[in-house]
Amino acid sequence: MKLPLILVFCVLLSQVTAQNPVPAYLLTRTTGKLPALSYGQGEDRLGGAKMGYIDTNVLMRVVDSTQNMYTVQLSKLHRAFIEKAHLKPDSAQTELPFYLTNSFSVKGDSAYDYVNISITEKLPYKSWMEINPSRIVVDIYGVQSNTNWITQLQSLKEVKNVYYNQVEDDVIRVFIELQHRQHWGYSIGYKGRYLVVKVKRQPAKLDFRNLTIAIDAGHGGTNAGTGGMIAKYEEKYYTLLFAKALERQLRKKGAKKIIMTRTNDTTFDNKDRVLFLQEQDPDFLISLHLNSSNNKEINGVSTYYKHIGFRPLTQTVLKRMLELKLNEFGNVGNFNFAMNAPTDFPNCLLEIAFLSNEADEKKIIRSQFQEDVAKKVVMGVTDWLNDMK
Repeated sequence: MKLPLILVFCVLLSQVTAQNPVPAYLLTRTTGKLPALSYGQGEDRLGGAKMGYIDTNVLMRVVDSTQNMYTVQLSKLHRAFIEKAHLKPDSAQTELPFYLTNSFSVKGDSAYDYVNISITEKLPYKSWMEINPSRIVVDIYGVQSNTNWITQLQSLKEVKNVYYNQVEDDVIRVFIELQHRQHWGYSIGYKGRYLVVKVKRQPAKLDFRNLTIAIDAGHGGTNAGTGGMIAKYEEKYYTLLFAKALERQLRKKGAKKIIMTRTNDTTFDNKDRVLFLQEQDPDFLISLHLNSSNNKEINGVSTYYKHIGFRPLTQTVLKRMLELKLNEFGNVGNFNFAMNAPTDFPNCLLEIAFLSNEADEKKIIRSQFQEDVAKKVVMGVTDWLNDMK
């Protein structure tokens, strides 16, 4: 009979005795769709604050269990939390006394730059963006440096410098400096025993005719979103109208490559949307939503981002949207929503107005307002692109 992971873990804990005071743990591997590490056990309606997605088959040391999450020991001084469904036991694995980073290889091909970090095991990591200067930073946990070679080739186009520091006894921090001020995205994961950071380059031509643009009509199908007060239509109905209006306006500006996450009232799980968009590899994403509050007086427009490197797009879109005489609800960072989570491409979540506010809803239901919003989003994106020329 196959024992559940939590029962195996409890049995392992029970084997610790006074004669053998070594802390008990269980070695596991990450699995499933988009496993993510969380900073803590806090919750809100979108889940707890997340460190970011992590690849599958990464070695994790489970040291404790809560109701629906495991505590994992990343290094001596760092712990994180992960949903139980995203770990599977690795009974065949024997933990080594230490793991090492070896040589780095940094090179480009016809489309991307790559930072290849040789490691003796698939170990946990987190990454983030920094600005002024623009760079990608990666922490690799549970590892010691044996890196004496960082080979950088002339084929690089976006990566400017790569270097590292052993910031703790068992944590390596890798810095990837970029040529351009704007972050265009990156993906990170294992290929064999290499941790590979795939860095996107700034497009050669910053105009709609040469860019691949993704439009996400929020919700859909069984995920209806919030409801209105007057017309009684649900959020999923309106976001599709706004998405199609945005597609029309972009076509008028010459856009040829437009990816729509949905074109009808269909159910599309948010994780599947992210995986779909990662495969499509757009140059940027606009995700359209309508806001709601228990306080019917609250109204206005807002934009959202998670990664600081993608904030400029959300700022220019919000500035243009305010020209529609909507109140400002704000530019919100570190937002814990699935469409903002990917580091792969710049993304902007736009909450156009509040369906829970009568004045806002009267605007939302008007077809002319839908076209006006689409025009302002196009103008905001244009401002963002022009700022890089």
